[in-house]
Amino acid sequence: MANTESAVKRSRQSLARANQNRGVQTRLRTLQKRVRAAGKPDAEQIRSLISALDKAAKRGIIHRNAADRRKARLNALIAGAAARK
Repeated sequence: MANTESAVKRSRQSLARANQNRGVQTRLRTLQKRVRAAGKPDAEQIRSLISALDKAAKRGIIHRNAADRRKARLNALIAGAAARK
């Protein structure tokens, strides 16, 4: 247990931020599953996922390189789908 007022406040802040970040991570996972499950994901789905990845990386919820890697894989998926047509 925290001993000082500032440590108590820091603990409260940490729990609140962790809770908010958990919601963002859950949303990212859901969006990724929808894109992967769709046979041919439309551009709007992919655009919203890329936007969500960028926002999460900007806020430090996921690492910047992880967001870039996921976006590269999405773009490769789009390119592969375009090449098969």
